[in-house]
Amino acid sequence: MSIFRLRIITPEKVFFEGAVQRVIVRTSEGDLGILAKHEKYVAALPSGPVKITMEDGTERIAALSGGAVKVSPDHTAILANAVEWAEDIDIDWAKRSEEDARRRKENSQNQEDLKYAELKLQRALNRLRVSSMKDL
Repeated sequence: MSIFRLRIITPEKVFFEGAVQRVIVRTSEGDLGILAKHEKYVAALPSGPVKITMEDGTERIAALSGGAVKVSPDHTAILANAVEWAEDIDIDWAKRSEEDARRRKENSQNQEDLKYAELKLQRALNRLRVSSMKDL
């Protein structure tokens, strides 16, 4: 299978940079599979999993917390608000974040508080889902 360059960047760091065979991301329109020589494409990314098939054929999964993807025939860039490998997710912390987000949602005083709580809840739930995918 052909390879292409993938770069995943957060505001703090370059999370991943390397040659890959395939990337599957969840866009706002549905899941997108990206292979080498893919046509140009740009999309928003909500919280969701990112599945990467490495150059050697091994697969890794990461939890992405919103961002955007830009695809061109020879490389793909993902700009992420936050991202972490499935095996690095602290499940206890993610569960506490979920509980806190649910409390914030129930006690929200205005639309801004409600929106923040909902985003926090989506991120926690995504992290919990992706952490269970690490053994797939």
